Amino acid sequence: MHSTSKITFEYLKRTLIFKFDAGTSRGILKTKDVFWIKAFYPDQPEIAGWGEAAPLVKLSLDDRPDFENILQQTLEQMATIAWSQNENEVLSQLGQLIPVYLPSIRFGLETAILDLLNGGKKKILGQDFFEGNRTISINGLIWMGEKDFMLEQINEKFEQGFDCIKMKIGAIDFQQELELLSYIRERYSKDQITLRVDANGAFSPEEALAKLNELAEFDLHSIEQPIAAGNWGAMSKLCEATPLPIALDEELIGVENKGELLDAIRPQHIILKPTLLGGILETKEWITIAEERNIGWWMTSALESNIGLNAIAQLADSLGASIPQGLGTGKLYQNNLKSPLEIDQGHIRYNSQIVWEQPS
Repeated sequence: MHSTSKITFEYLKRTLIFKFDAGTSRGILKTKDVFWIKAFYPDQPEIAGWGEAAPLVKLSLDDRPDFENILQQTLEQMATIAWSQNENEVLSQLGQLIPVYLPSIRFGLETAILDLLNGGKKKILGQDFFEGNRTISINGLIWMGEKDFMLEQINEKFEQGFDCIKMKIGAIDFQQELELLSYIRERYSKDQITLRVDANGAFSPEEALAKLNELAEFDLHSIEQPIAAGNWGAMSKLCEATPLPIALDEELIGVENKGELLDAIRPQHIILKPTLLGGILETKEWITIAEERNIGWWMTSALESNIGLNAIAQLADSLGASIPQGLGTGKLYQNNLKSPLEIDQGHIRYNSQIVWEQPS
């Protein structure tokens, strides 16, 4: 145990550059700002834990113009706290200290402090994944774009050995999207390739069921957020009548009464993004409440750098993730940190032979 419970915090900002124009329901992304949080004991500055606060544009509760000022003020306040040396107590402290409307800051601090408690080795939670003894199955993500660009990505994912494909839909003509799904199913059955789609709320409540009926013909595993978040009544009716499983994603953001939401909508699955939901403790609470209701879950990164991705992968592994997770976004950037995270044959693994590049 360390001699002092006071921790010093600093942060570094990096603008990550996408390797391609990343199409989302909120527009085209070319860059992504992330803020790396450094945690260290004042008398031992050479050992540091790192976390990442990376609000998602137009989606995160803490996507705000004064974010950097808020982050600086928060870190100054956190430096006055006497921190526990126990993992669960640290998570509880942060849950009380950091408001729910600053979810990415809470997650970044959780990660940085847990990393520090574990010796500043980028170990956040659990053993098996971090030590390279277990890999995590992930889905291959097909980004929105012109049909030819999406087809190119699909073929690339096949060549890379993915057996779970997630395709973003709602950006181009719906019939063209159905043609792309047909292209996959003509080549691979549902037993060979698991297919997911993510609508990001693109369908209107009036048209959603008819579109889900068309999509169901392709033996899909699930569809994420078919209609926009906030319409619990319409989403509940859709989940009751749907011919294919529905997974809530954006619907979870900013929700404090988790059980009330899940009881009202009764989805088949939920998608967990720690950066958007408020970190490790909040994610664990969502899983507990969902499992009590026999609702499935999986975890997804939200365009973090490898610092955040590492934490989410370790969290997913520590919670017994058994189906493909959404953890393949580390290869999106030209200037991501070099890390031990590798993707091979549709799995992410931690190769401890590779040394972390230090944030700068």
